[in-house]
Amino acid sequence: MKEVLQQYAAYNVWANQKIFDCLKNLSDGQLNKEIASSFSSVYKTVQHMWVAEEAWWKRLKLVEQIELESMTFEGNFADMVKKLTLQSAQWCDWVNGASETQLTHVFAYQNTKREQFKQPVFEMLIHVFNHGTYHRGQLVTMLRQLGVEKIPSTDFIEFSRKK
Repeated sequence: MKEVLQQYAAYNVWANQKIFDCLKNLSDGQLNKEIASSFSSVYKTVQHMWVAEEAWWKRLKLVEQIELESMTFEGNFADMVKKLTLQSAQWCDWVNGASETQLTHVFAYQNTKREQFKQPVFEMLIHVFNHGTYHRGQLVTMLRQLGVEKIPSTDFIEFSRKK
């Protein structure tokens, strides 16, 4: 199980970097243009990706009063991407250093609606990495709507072929 989670964590970092390299070529107008999706712009979609990773990180670390820098961030896009990239790298480092016991440990947390849950850590990790994949797919669609023609493939198979 650990090897698969290590692959997913590394894939998450790789895929984010591929899409962020493409997004850095967008103007502020394009980053903030309203586009019908789960989140109304490229900027807000990437911010949500950071919010999710940061929230799950703090839940894993058993932070009781979670305050998210990502929720109130109003800085430039490049700075936000750096912060999300660092957060994704933290996941990778944590998984690489985790024991089997840590991965199967059932931890308690509450969601944003303050509902209580208990799950094994490995299930949460799979969710975090799949969540990123979902929103990268939305970003690809947004890029197409913005007229971007050269969009990188962020499929897991592409990542696994390059190892």
